[in-house]
Amino acid sequence: MAIQASLQKIRAPWVERISRELASGEGVRAGFADQLVRFYELLEQTIVTGDTAWLDPILYDWGRSPTETNLEAGDYYVSFILSRMVALTIEVAREHLSKKEALDLLAAVIPILAHSLSVVVRYEMETRVAHISNELGEVQEKLQILDQNKSKFISVAAHELKTPLTLIEGYTSMMTDLVQASDLPQMKNYLVGVNTGIHRLRHIIDDMIDVSLIDNHLLTLNIQPLWISHLLNLIHNEFKKIVSERKLTLTIQPFEGSDMMIYGDSARLYQALHNVVANAVKYTPDKGRITINGRLLPGFVEIIVTDTGIGISAENQTLIFEKFEQLGKTDLHSSGKTKFKGGGPGLGLPITRGIIEAHGGTIWVESDGHDEVKLSGATFHILLPTRTEPTDRNMTKFFGQFEETKSESETESSGKENPSTNEPAA
Repeated sequence: MAIQASLQKIRAPWVERISRELASGEGVRAGFADQLVRFYELLEQTIVTGDTAWLDPILYDWGRSPTETNLEAGDYYVSFILSRMVALTIEVAREHLSKKEALDLLAAVIPILAHSLSVVVRYEMETRVAHISNELGEVQEKLQILDQNKSKFISVAAHELKTPLTLIEGYTSMMTDLVQASDLPQMKNYLVGVNTGIHRLRHIIDDMIDVSLIDNHLLTLNIQPLWISHLLNLIHNEFKKIVSERKLTLTIQPFEGSDMMIYGDSARLYQALHNVVANAVKYTPDKGRITINGRLLPGFVEIIVTDTGIGISAENQTLIFEKFEQLGKTDLHSSGKTKFKGGGPGLGLPITRGIIEAHGGTIWVESDGHDEVKLSGATFHILLPTRTEPTDRNMTKFFGQFEETKSESETESSGKENPSTNEPAA
């Protein structure tokens, strides 16, 4: 067969040319030449039989051969070799064969080399994807360990801080009692300041404990009948003084579903709503407006908190629900929690999300973006299931198990008959 004869004629110069150009160093070149000889033999078998499967074993080996360095550098070395192999085969054929022999040989060989290149590229890509997947898996595992360590630190720090804080609180209380009987107004002012600091520190520690409970799936709910309108009235009374001081307008509009009795943890839901409204107060300039509205949806009641504040950029609208994430530069925050752009540890909204999700609901925010001039504002949406039966209680999801005894069910049933006993606790 003429093509086989042509292959034999160019075999030695073909191996020598490709190994000299594509391999550096005598030791590397010798090993590479052995691989080229093996490839050439399989190429001959492919041409004789017309079956490209003869080349599959060596192409598989080559495609899976990239080193860790090649993978990390993003090199496609084998693909490059096969690409150059096509050009060098044309050169060798022109130099050692007649024009007709060269054309006949290249017509048979080039399609096989092109097929080999596509196969090697596929194998290389599969190898690279597997390498990247392994790297991503390792990074994800490290991030999970880091997050677990962070959660452990929060839990340990919060509980370790509670003990000395309790001692400080106790001694401060005794000092306050002693000073009350004396004529030391300046000392009284000092103790008022200390008590204010203790209160703020206690609130931060409680938030840290709540975050730890949520992270470790230990948050449990004390389910009882409640009315959302009662919680919103408590919120209005809580913020009345702050709103007045900053000349804000806080409006709570009655909406369908607010007077419906549902089951939930009234204390935790109050905490969640309080955090959302506090966030609106914090990022709304003086004389701004905060409106609480809602609507009844199939199976859910939606609470909507809208403000005329500085708004939230698109990239931060999910970030604000993560632990310790804050908007803007922390060194520019004011010291008060309810002052405009006041500081804080960044735990309020993550806790709110944990509480809402523990009830089987969800929370998200919408905003046209951050703008301290146009004041585009933000709108928080809270969806809560309208559970009206005490048996629908397994709503703590993965945040913990909540079990109710028969006597508790009977207590709630009797409470349902007498709504006056079902005032939500703040």
